[in-house]
Amino acid sequence: METKYGFTKMTVSEFEKYIANLKIGRTILRIQQHHTYIPSYIHFKGDNHFELQKSMKNTHVNVNGWADIGQHFSIFPDGTVLTGRSIEKSPACITGNNANAICIENIGNFDKGADMMTDAQKMAVLKITAALCKKFSLTPNTNTIVYHNWYDLSTGARNNGTKNNKSCPGTNFFGGNKVEDCAKYFIPLVAQNIQPIVEYLPKVLKYVSVTSDILNIRTGSSSSKPKVKEREPALLGAVLRVYEEKNNWYKISSSAEHWVYANYTKEVKRALVNTDILNVRSGCGTAFPKLGSLTKGTEVFIYAQENGWSQISMESRWVKDQYLDFM
Repeated sequence: METKYGFTKMTVSEFEKYIANLKIGRTILRIQQHHTYIPSYIHFKGDNHFELQKSMKNTHVNVNGWADIGQHFSIFPDGTVLTGRSIEKSPACITGNNANAICIENIGNFDKGADMMTDAQKMAVLKITAALCKKFSLTPNTNTIVYHNWYDLSTGARNNGTKNNKSCPGTNFFGGNKVEDCAKYFIPLVAQNIQPIVEYLPKVLKYVSVTSDILNIRTGSSSSKPKVKEREPALLGAVLRVYEEKNNWYKISSSAEHWVYANYTKEVKRALVNTDILNVRSGCGTAFPKLGSLTKGTEVFIYAQENGWSQISMESRWVKDQYLDFM
């Protein structure tokens, strides 16, 4: 591994060990696939990984006005991967669909007639996506792995590439950028790279959302206990898994004594969309404007319920209860 400008460069095998051992509070439901378009292969010199990553951060911060680089990871033509923004922060990659997501930017322009992805990068994309699926217990499908092309650029509504969409991650990305291309050419390859998990996973008692800007994680169920050093604090809106409760404290790790104060959290429910298309509205009723839609099998967290409707984000985004299966 090598670190520069606040980014860490890894091989695929190094990444697999890194992500397996990383302590992450935020609950992840989706992995986003993107291509950078610019920089493309012509900009990659074989040894300028950090410079390209720094340049992307500069654009995202000083041109786009974002707080940090948009993506969590960048995968380069030689098969190496660089870290980006903290995993504890939502990405800035798909309008209205960044909560509970991990963003991967694949360096290159993978539209037809442009860059031809190297074998090293193909292998890295598959193995890194598989490692993330394994880390977050995600079954590879077109709800857990999503392409930027499937979302309206202005509203963030998922329309599966029918209007006002980028080509990202490229019209030639593993056979194409459409939902059916992903299902046929990408998902099976990711699944092949996931080794069976044979281990006991403690039951999650419930899920909670962080209600303070920063929530410290401590080594025991008391404010007198030291802060955990090996992981970052949880941030506002992050959904945490609770494995144990004690004295108004929640244990949020299945394998370590990592605790947060319950007063700075709010319980949320987990649900699965059970209809082909579920409209998302700006309030709890059909009179409110439609903001977008969700597809069958999409997982969501419920922050509030009112009159047969559920709020699925910290913002005012509501769906009808009858089209959800609560988990």
